[in-house]
Amino acid sequence: MSDTLTQAGVRTGLFIGGTERFTDETLKIADPGKPGAVVGEAAAASQQDVADAVAAAKEAFPAWAALGAKERARLMAEAIAGIADDRDEDAAILSQENGKVRFEAWVDALVFEIRWNLALMLADEVDTDHTLPAVPGAIPVDTKVSYQPLGVTTIIVPFNWPIAILGAALPHALLAGNTAIVKPPLTAPLATAKLVQRVAEKLPPGVLNIVTGKDENMSGLIQNTDIAKVCFTGSVNGGKRMMEMASKTLTRVTLELGGNDAAIFLEDAIIDDTHLDRLYAAIYDTTGQICMNAKRVYVHRSRLDEVVNGLSDRLSKAVIGYGLDEGTTMGPLHSSAQKAFVEELIQEAKDAGADVREFGELPGGELAGGNFMRPAIVVDPDPSLRVVTMEQFGPVIPVIPFDTEEEAIRLANDTWAGLCGSVWTGSPDAAQRVGGALECGYVWVNDHGATRLDLRAPFGGMKQSGIGREQGIEGIRAFQDTRSIATIDPEALAAMAH
Repeated sequence: MSDTLTQAGVRTGLFIGGTERFTDETLKIADPGKPGAVVGEAAAASQQDVADAVAAAKEAFPAWAALGAKERARLMAEAIAGIADDRDEDAAILSQENGKVRFEAWVDALVFEIRWNLALMLADEVDTDHTLPAVPGAIPVDTKVSYQPLGVTTIIVPFNWPIAILGAALPHALLAGNTAIVKPPLTAPLATAKLVQRVAEKLPPGVLNIVTGKDENMSGLIQNTDIAKVCFTGSVNGGKRMMEMASKTLTRVTLELGGNDAAIFLEDAIIDDTHLDRLYAAIYDTTGQICMNAKRVYVHRSRLDEVVNGLSDRLSKAVIGYGLDEGTTMGPLHSSAQKAFVEELIQEAKDAGADVREFGELPGGELAGGNFMRPAIVVDPDPSLRVVTMEQFGPVIPVIPFDTEEEAIRLANDTWAGLCGSVWTGSPDAAQRVGGALECGYVWVNDHGATRLDLRAPFGGMKQSGIGREQGIEGIRAFQDTRSIATIDPEALAAMAH
């Protein structure tokens, strides 16, 4: 892997109707680990550029939809071929603009390819219709129910795992017969834009378009009446804004929003190095900036010290540093605002008298002043503290004791969120019992987090963690509508006359 980018940095354009387009105004993309450093520049679309992207996608839609799912799958397979050839460079760029360690950035791009190919495996199901037979004496028609694409779709992804998250929706939208406009994250668009353009260049013009730019020029990606659907991944407040904007034109939405995931360690939990390594990754991967990370850990009181000591041992070995540097295990937070928020949560816990344990050393030199934080554990905090009630999205975790299974379930469900959860136990029956009682969209057993997500399964949240599902055939159906065609059955109709 290349250690750094070229001195000139990276420049990305828009990709509209099969043509790359550069703009006079650009977005300068900051390096969160090196104060004052710029990773590269991305095109800043005007409102007209956005309108052009919608028009290009609209023009391409009829021909793309008419191909049928199997032919679309063939073209999509050709488009993704060779995507790994530039993965080292993609990872280097993403590490610098996002802050995550290089290996995580590499996996980010890998997951996109895996999700794309898993979607293509569903091609035979996409166009499959079914018939509802006539019911003599009641319903005198045979009704064929088939599926049709929606039209032009917009897919908006966040900074934390932008390429991987795009893979949960984009291939499903395209395979379903829609055309798409991808909106990479405002503060980390470079790697996503470069990778998606390589795919888009191999598809018919207008089928896949890319727009980067300032939020004030992006409303046309949501409120243009030619936009059939918006798929948004981001914060809860961001999702509310998306829904409010989309309501003006009745544009459909899928929202994958924040989480406050609970990990529950029952009394019989297996707490060995293997399971502690899984828990550590589930909390601190990407410096805690993953929606499906564990955000609260509930442990049977008799096992509390084992979990706290296990996490402490691993945190004592954490190397906080620049994402591309050899040996770094924890990079900076992506933004200074998020760093300030997490620091506020930790300080509030300290002020309340909570047992806050911090680990590691902050880097100095050219990294001094970057968005780095010492990871922390908050042991047995008051449950009303914001470090428990809010999504931290940073390297801090509350570890909270409980006495009964019923108490653990109640505490886990006592939240605004419902994205994911996990149950840690040696009993398959207890895993199913407790897992089935959790109010969330996805549950792991003896594991937690993105590294173990079944990329074939429907994924999405309950409560304020989102609306709709991504991945799998459910993710494809989310980008389709049904059409019912009813034909009179003469015999069934005659039977009704009697």
